[in-house]
Amino acid sequence: MSPHPLDEPVWASLTGAHHHLAEGTGLARRYPPDVSPFCALAAAGDERAWADLRDVAGAGARVMLPGLDAAPPAGVRLVRDLPGVQLVATGALDARPDPEALELGEDDVPEVLDLVERTRPGPFGRRTRLLGTYLGIRDGAGRLVAVAGERLHPPGFTEISAVCTDPAARGRGLASRLVRAVAAGILARGETPFLHAAAENTGAVRLYGSLGFRQRRTVAFPLVELP
Repeated sequence: MSPHPLDEPVWASLTGAHHHLAEGTGLARRYPPDVSPFCALAAAGDERAWADLRDVAGAGARVMLPGLDAAPPAGVRLVRDLPGVQLVATGALDARPDPEALELGEDDVPEVLDLVERTRPGPFGRRTRLLGTYLGIRDGAGRLVAVAGERLHPPGFTEISAVCTDPAARGRGLASRLVRAVAAGILARGETPFLHAAAENTGAVRLYGSLGFRQRRTVAFPLVELP
């Protein structure tokens, strides 16, 4: 049986919708570091895949391998491992556009980076916006106070990511509104929204559950150092 696209979403994205961004050949791929720190292996149990990864990332590089399902080979050091969960939208998701949600572009990147630095929703680089559509909400003074957008894009699915709200603007439902708005765009393309969240971020997991996402599986986000 063919693997489900969400079993290896990074590999499925880098060899599919995001192939134009992919670096590497053979059994390893990665995003440019200023787009995403994510890398993927075609077969984590094959030492040739690890050799291909070292060729593309460089000796001594630290790389993130979401969903790694095999122990790293000798010489590869596990720096840290972040337990997470993968959630998929159900029919209960009330996805709809938001009249205050603005599509963010190149000129907005410095503000997005500042907000991400202060709220830590996950990795976001100078060119992360190339992965998909990013939406934001500004306050009455024009300051960017909430963001959400698209990241991984395996066949038939799109991940909602970088969901964050300025601490001064929390409690107003801005994150929920943006998740629904990003999801509406995904559903309009005939695709299914999904999410990843840190397992310890129980507040976010509860929020996504209340919006209509269900947990599909647990997933690890290991950071490893290549020999």
